[in-house]
Amino acid sequence: MKKVVSFGEIMMRLNPQGYLKLRQAQSLEVSFAGGEANVAVSIANFGMQSEFVSKLPDNDLGHMAEQELRKYQVGTENIIYGGPRLGVYYVEKGVSQRPSKVLYDRANSSIALAQRSDFDWDRILDGCNWFHFTGITPALGNECAEICEDALKICRKNQITVSCDLNFRKKLWSEEEANKVMGKLMQYVDICIANESDAADVFGIKAEGSDVTKGELSQEGYVSVAKQLSERFGIKTVAITLRKSLSASVNKWGGMLYQNGNSYFSPEYTIQIVDRVGGGDSFAGALIYALNSEYSSQQAVNFAVAASCLKHTLEYDFNLVSLQDVNNLMQGNGSGRVQR
Repeated sequence: MKKVVSFGEIMMRLNPQGYLKLRQAQSLEVSFAGGEANVAVSIANFGMQSEFVSKLPDNDLGHMAEQELRKYQVGTENIIYGGPRLGVYYVEKGVSQRPSKVLYDRANSSIALAQRSDFDWDRILDGCNWFHFTGITPALGNECAEICEDALKICRKNQITVSCDLNFRKKLWSEEEANKVMGKLMQYVDICIANESDAADVFGIKAEGSDVTKGELSQEGYVSVAKQLSERFGIKTVAITLRKSLSASVNKWGGMLYQNGNSYFSPEYTIQIVDRVGGGDSFAGALIYALNSEYSSQQAVNFAVAASCLKHTLEYDFNLVSLQDVNNLMQGNGSGRVQR
């Protein structure tokens, strides 16, 4: 049986209605999200067994977060309870030339203060064939990097496929810290996922001929990035999302997959964005589902990009589009006509 286990932090997300700035808001909308949690929901939503592992406070907020995951059929049996608090983040959605902004309030959260002894990885990973984490989790500090490495060593021992989304967050750690820690963890990774700037921020591997601030991306430059990541760390597969930001409201969205020396590019979609937070996670979740379902390389990247394209049209972080929705878009039905 195929089962994906994701490990990381889930937080409460608070955002004003619509495109209000935080200072304008009289109330805030509540949802739950986090890089690995978003991936877990995507995988479960497509019908594959998915489990999320974390540490949550034993209070109403912690149980609300678990309940939200269970609502989407994500396994939560190995969530640990304890610690002081649930992390919170605030999202101010951008529009036109005004960018989206994220404000974190996650210091000293339960998972950030977790200890290696909290997690019995031999037991947790028993029966799974895939493990996923991101560069966010080891950036939380305390023993989180060591906890990740403990899990990765069990994966290596049991031949469990490991995927990692680099997900560099400059508000959590410096480029130098990320390079040191992630460089050590990458030796256990089979599939590396990144956006157009992660490899440059974490490992100094830059795509020649690209300028993400101007929305200029070079396919050849990103093939070189993927090849360098593969060669430096012995990674079998590298996937990179390719976002051209024309404005906060309109993006061009695509992706590439590098496997066995070959590069595969998806079609490019022009998106009118509803909510872009979680877009990269939806790509990762869909890619894991596709590769774990033995899609071909080209089919896998096409599926991941189409699924994440559609996620940008949904409020909040979780991607809840169906397999049929994704397949329809892949087959060219992107007109948005009413389905009756």
